[in-house]
Amino acid sequence: MTRKPNTEPAPASAAPVRAITKEDVARAAGVSHITVSRVINTPEKVSPETRAKVESFIASMGYIPNMLAGGLASRRTRIVAAIVPTISHSIFAETVRGLSEKLSEQGYQLLLGQTNYSETAETALVEAFIGRRVDGLVLTGVQHTARTRQRLKAAGIPVVETWDLTKRPIDMLVGFNNHEAGRAMGDYLINKGYRRMAFIGGEDPRGMARFSGMRDAVLAHGAQEPIHIKIPLGSFLHAGREAIGLLLREHPDVDAVFFSNDVIAAGAAMECIRRGIQVPRQIALAGFANLEIAPEVTPALTTVQISGHQIGLTTAEMLLARFNGLGVAQPICDLGYSIVEREST
Repeated sequence: MTRKPNTEPAPASAAPVRAITKEDVARAAGVSHITVSRVINTPEKVSPETRAKVESFIASMGYIPNMLAGGLASRRTRIVAAIVPTISHSIFAETVRGLSEKLSEQGYQLLLGQTNYSETAETALVEAFIGRRVDGLVLTGVQHTARTRQRLKAAGIPVVETWDLTKRPIDMLVGFNNHEAGRAMGDYLINKGYRRMAFIGGEDPRGMARFSGMRDAVLAHGAQEPIHIKIPLGSFLHAGREAIGLLLREHPDVDAVFFSNDVIAAGAAMECIRRGIQVPRQIALAGFANLEIAPEVTPALTTVQISGHQIGLTTAEMLLARFNGLGVAQPICDLGYSIVEREST
């Protein structure tokens, strides 16, 4: 079969799509491209009327500023990177929320990296973010590889460590004393009359500091060495259920358990209900962080109150001060902790 040649004219090729530029916006708004730049980068230097007009044309024309180009010119990208151990549950979410809220008010964007509790992964993320010329970095904890510390010192950008304390931070620090918080919970449980205790948590530095503090308090009161049930880092509700089951099977004499966070404590509380174990009459449960789940689980969880949201807000305030060339009066900020007593103890 012979195919007839196609004699229809080929369709005209589509005109190449051209991105809207800053100059396009300036022409449409009847201002200079410098004024458009000021509206984007330093809006406080532009009159409200001009700013409103330019912003209207930016919106209607769909112009997206090239922040990288602006960053190369000004040495600012208006991007901050935060590195957290996990985004799997809410223990670090409030810190990220506080950071994002305060930074976005001043036109900064937040990049997020997850280490899965690996210092090596943290090093890789730090190097990647520095390579992308972020204006500042937020780290979780105070234990890092020597390479991470070297890279951060060489980068010369503001750094804030969070969720812990040390006398010698890399730059700035916002957190609380995990060891003393654990000790406070140990003292609290002892004063409530509990004597055979256990700790359930992972082996990350902050969790181990909470266990160490609890242990110091318990031994100082002459009680038995607390049992330590170790679970995988970044664990969920099911890990709490499994861990309390193991504890009840192997150490039925335990009368109080301190968990490294409220999520696994909530899982343990659910398992106790499933088994018909009365909390706190048969065993007391206490968590850490006072997450949203703590007052909602049955029975409501006694916990250590720390303000993850305030950590984020304070961290952002420190960074913004440094970005604006201002000093930080307290480069080490201890936000403290408190015991919140509820029905589970």
